[in-house]
Amino acid sequence: MEAPLYPDLPPDPSTSRGGQPAFWVTPRHLAGDDGRLYDAVADTLAGLGWTGLTIVRGRHEPDEAPEDRQVLRSTVLHISPGALSWAQWVLADEPFHLGGLPIAWQIAARADTSSPLAQWSAYFTRDIPGEVVADFLVALDARDQPAAPLDGPELVLDAVATHGWFRDIEQPQAAATDPAFTSHITLGKVPPLIQDADSRALTTDAEEGGAAGWQAWAEPALGAPCLWATSFSASVPHDLVAVFAASLSSAAPVLRRVLPEATQERLLRMPAT
Repeated sequence: MEAPLYPDLPPDPSTSRGGQPAFWVTPRHLAGDDGRLYDAVADTLAGLGWTGLTIVRGRHEPDEAPEDRQVLRSTVLHISPGALSWAQWVLADEPFHLGGLPIAWQIAARADTSSPLAQWSAYFTRDIPGEVVADFLVALDARDQPAAPLDGPELVLDAVATHGWFRDIEQPQAAATDPAFTSHITLGKVPPLIQDADSRALTTDAEEGGAAGWQAWAEPALGAPCLWATSFSASVPHDLVAVFAASLSSAAPVLRRVLPEATQERLLRMPAT
């Protein structure tokens, strides 16, 4: 459905370009990535001064025209100025799946440059709003010590509660959901293959349990496939997850041309003209 939203917002200059019409859309946690998840995040990283590296693989046959050359730009790695954090676009490299969806961005940080191992990692699938990942990265970039823990998990739940999300009745200290019960965030068991320096994250004994990490996902309808999913390993600082949560649950509209088919009926939109 369409409804007037935020009429005082100025139209985005990009709406003057040809192609599909643009809309201001809310809620953002169901708005998808507009088919621009790589560009939205990469542009943010470039603005922060991160260095971008690309591994290009290809094959060139004799007498082959340049336009016919088969080239695959697979791993795209962005490294922070201090070399303590990095963000990797892994979608082209057949990454593992999260919530049935392939991982698109992996973000990690280490305590110091003497170790090549990440202290923590965060994973984002396609169709998560690019604005949310960008806000997470801006907060990460602002920290001198990206691997140092600050404050506790209550920060995350407070961030979404401020925007009207409900705490879970059975787990009020560890989970919350949006008012329509489509998107969720919870502190609990970390999925397999999530990289973290905490050795408890490697346990395979269900009775021992492992270190808990934050997970979030959108399920447009009960039993339906996830629209997007994200996983934060156990050592991701709670204040960074809180930035992610605040951005995800924000009522501020986002500009979109391409809307997810699974959530179109749940979105409020206003033409950006």
